Amino acid sequence: MGLTLTEKILRPHLVDGSLVPGEEAGIKIDQTLTQDATGTMAYLQFEALGLLRVATELSISYIDHNTVQIGFENADDHRYLQDVARKHGILLSRAGNGICHQVHLERFGVPGKTMLGSDSHTPTGGGLGMFALGAGGLDVALAMGGQPFYLTAPRVIGIHLTGRLSPWVAAKDVILEVLRLFSTKGNVGTVFEYFGDGVGTLSVPERATITNMGAECGVTTSVFPSDDITRRFLESEDRAHDWIELAADDDADYDRVVTIELSSLEPLAATPHSPGNVKTVRSLSGLHVDQVCIGSCTNGSYRDLAVAASILKDRIVHEDVSLIVAPGSRQVLENLARDGYLTDLIAAGARIDECACGFCIGNSRSPGSKAVSLRTSNRNFKGRSGTPDADLYLVSCETAAAAAVTGRITDPRDLGMTFPRIEMPAAFRVDNGMILHPADPDDDAGLKIRRGPNIGPPPTGESFPGNINGKALIKVGDQVTTDHIMPAGARMKYRSNIPRYADFVFEPIDPSFPSRARAARDEGFQGIIVAGLSYGQGSSREHAALCPMHLGVRVVIAKSFERIHAANLVNFGILPLVFVDETDYDAIEPGDLLDVPGIRSIIANEEALTVHNRTKEMNFRAGFNLTERQRWILLAGGALNLVRKKKGN
Repeated sequence: MGLTLTEKILRPHLVDGSLVPGEEAGIKIDQTLTQDATGTMAYLQFEALGLLRVATELSISYIDHNTVQIGFENADDHRYLQDVARKHGILLSRAGNGICHQVHLERFGVPGKTMLGSDSHTPTGGGLGMFALGAGGLDVALAMGGQPFYLTAPRVIGIHLTGRLSPWVAAKDVILEVLRLFSTKGNVGTVFEYFGDGVGTLSVPERATITNMGAECGVTTSVFPSDDITRRFLESEDRAHDWIELAADDDADYDRVVTIELSSLEPLAATPHSPGNVKTVRSLSGLHVDQVCIGSCTNGSYRDLAVAASILKDRIVHEDVSLIVAPGSRQVLENLARDGYLTDLIAAGARIDECACGFCIGNSRSPGSKAVSLRTSNRNFKGRSGTPDADLYLVSCETAAAAAVTGRITDPRDLGMTFPRIEMPAAFRVDNGMILHPADPDDDAGLKIRRGPNIGPPPTGESFPGNINGKALIKVGDQVTTDHIMPAGARMKYRSNIPRYADFVFEPIDPSFPSRARAARDEGFQGIIVAGLSYGQGSSREHAALCPMHLGVRVVIAKSFERIHAANLVNFGILPLVFVDETDYDAIEPGDLLDVPGIRSIIANEEALTVHNRTKEMNFRAGFNLTERQRWILLAGGALNLVRKKKGN
């Protein structure tokens, strides 16, 4: 049988282990990407490892998340990021230059390369034919130092695209259909690989929309071939030299193949409060809308905003609607301005936002109480907008613009207008002036890194205890996201100050958690979290493991975990356990005392263990799927401890 595209990229990058699905593989990372919400901790960890210069082909630090500067914290972090980049060989994209994934697609992504990013939507690069995946900041720090990135070798599902999208149906509707088919859980250890004649009808930005939101399915990454469409995109970005042709063999062997006929799709929407709650837009028609937000890393390209501008041309935004438009990059904004689309948006009454993550992560443009907000971003978790009781719907730019005009959810096919055909520029106006380059290695010895009072060293955990004498601190349900564990929005300004940020662990679910966790730790108990299915969905935010570790959590017992969060737990010395019998979840209550004697020996030698519920006088079994490498990390109390131990520090 022939090779999949995934195999063709990974085989030359394999440096350890095996690409047999389910086994651990260590791969060489060509490029790394960080953003300021997670990158500050990644670089603090890079420094703690004692590394001087990055060993990758390319490492880029983006400032795009926490650009709203209320208080000194964000500005101090941005100054720190600029100094670190200059000293350690990293490019820096300044605040205002755009969202990391959009800018990377435009300026730096290369087909056939591997990329690791401290952001869960790093798979956006798969739209350009990269094997790009998200991870915690510590894994990215290690990759910057030249270490392999370890992952479970994925199974590859082929998604066969046929036909062509009908007018008013968009790439966003393709990925929403994929979410409808696969849901947001049960896809860990999988790659979605797109092929078929329908692929050639999609532009690179459209492909990137699809790979971006593949993250909501929980897959390792998604990837498109590099073809003539890719070549033309790179030519338009003055990067024709980066193009190579790359595709799966015609007889590639996929674990499973799913066919999607593009012409059969219709406008779709993800309804509250999950990207997997997909319905047709027509079935929602007439629902009153209070806010429309167009942009983000999912739909912030030139084509996306030009379509919205064409729909809004010579119209005025409905009086009940606040319309926010956030271009994905400064390049997009400038080219929209040059071609007249920005004028059309402004004339319609759009509020032009910064080229940043803003509304998507809830640190600005929060809707009113109990409001309905239509957004072209990728997540609609409860409270993610910054308004706990708002309802968020995820839609295409076409559907969003239609709602901005009518004041209600409207199938754009019902607007009564001809579908706008957007002529893509043969060459974009390119300006790299907002990219800062590092100092020459011979000149960086005297460079000082400025650290504000909110920036502290990354905490290190203690070696894993010999016995677990634990207390169940909280019991949560299914699909708990990293936003639930470690809230974003205004709280993220404390990302460099773990003792302070830890004050908000589980704030959306139980604000008393931090005080109870500290009390249990002071009483000599190890903290235990009990969870349902798909624990740790969403952002790659390693703070969702780092802050609980700081509060004394050593074990999480869940029905199942999402990939990035499970890896982050191990990296910070927290044992992820899975119920052997899911019904045992029902018998545990918060406050129960849970014991596992001799756990260090069990971690070193076993695959499962018995937990004794001292409060209920009952036992249950729990398993763990750890490689030998991960066992050593856990026993050391975390990856940072293990690296330091190996270096003799």
